[in-house]
Amino acid sequence: MLALQQIHKTFSTPQGELPVLNGIDLTLQQGESLALMGESGSGKSTLLHLAAGLDVPDKGEISIDGQVLSSLDEPARAKLRRQYLGLVFQQFHLVPSLNVIDNLRLQARLAGREDSEWTAHLLARLGLSGRETYYPEQLSGGQQQRLAIGRALAVRPSLLLADEPTGNLDEQSADTVLALLLELVKETRCALLMVTHSARVAAPLNRLVRLHLGRLEDHCS
Repeated sequence: MLALQQIHKTFSTPQGELPVLNGIDLTLQQGESLALMGESGSGKSTLLHLAAGLDVPDKGEISIDGQVLSSLDEPARAKLRRQYLGLVFQQFHLVPSLNVIDNLRLQARLAGREDSEWTAHLLARLGLSGRETYYPEQLSGGQQQRLAIGRALAVRPSLLLADEPTGNLDEQSADTVLALLLELVKETRCALLMVTHSARVAAPLNRLVRLHLGRLEDHCS
């Protein structure tokens, strides 16, 4: 579902060129979940943004379901994101002027793939039935992140990319959100690539890799 081959990425800084990724090879199969760990500044979020087509590597090739991102211009990459990807971040990125149900429907509507039965099912699974007309500011942090996860999965993506999805939550809320995320990923059979700093959060996923000095190491099952 996702393949990265010899990915290199360098950023320019006032102190000079800063190599962040140095020859990353990574594959992720349909239905597989993978945790990406590493120290702060190791390039985890950079790798995730490259996988989403939000940035482009200096060298190397990234493909999603066989489509090579470097062969696509930005409008085509944006269309691919709408059709194939779900994105969840540490910040909830909900639309404050939209209520719960409209936030939930948003991504699927943009992709032209809204399914009212699936939306209703998600609403119940998210524990937000009866709160359809609430606005994000009226929800707890855990509820907002559950809604963000539901929005990402409303389109039934082939690949879900999550960047510290429980990072803003207390431990109890984080455990609840993570369990729901993994249940819905299993239900939709999408692939999951999750960036996390927490070994406890990474533990339930199928695989774990660590990013260190621009390279992946310590592959675990």
